[in-house]
Amino acid sequence: MTWTPERLLAHLDELGVATRTVHHRAVFTVEEARTLRHRLPGGHTKSLFLRDKKGRMILATIDADRRADLEAIASQAGTRRLSFGSPRRLDLRLGVVPGAVSPFAVVNDPEGLVPVWLDATLMAHDVVWLHPLDNTMSTSIAPADLVRFLETVGHPPAYLRDE
Repeated sequence: MTWTPERLLAHLDELGVATRTVHHRAVFTVEEARTLRHRLPGGHTKSLFLRDKKGRMILATIDADRRADLEAIASQAGTRRLSFGSPRRLDLRLGVVPGAVSPFAVVNDPEGLVPVWLDATLMAHDVVWLHPLDNTMSTSIAPADLVRFLETVGHPPAYLRDE
């Protein structure tokens, strides 16, 4: 059963994770989300649902202002030739639509088929902003709490580093 934003936020609360959720118009791109930044202090992200030629999937979350270097991500993840996963595959694996992708979505991957890779530079922020399974909301979470959450749902993250 696919998690809802309400269930996700309740789970974070049960873990004792401090969050702040803001409702806003739907945003589908980093450029659209840029207009919200003035009221959301902290690190802003973009999450990429990727797959390689063998069908292996990866969820990479990087700083919103960084260029997505798919070759560098592939190299660090031990694969080659990454491309974006289809909306259908995204829905089947993570239960979200394009624009709502974030590390929170791995709650819908109990088999652990989608490893999470986090941009190491995000960890320097006091909080990072992520969509809680819905792109009409953004939720702030401390990086250490994000890691703890990912570990509790069986998706301990790996880290993307500058090469």
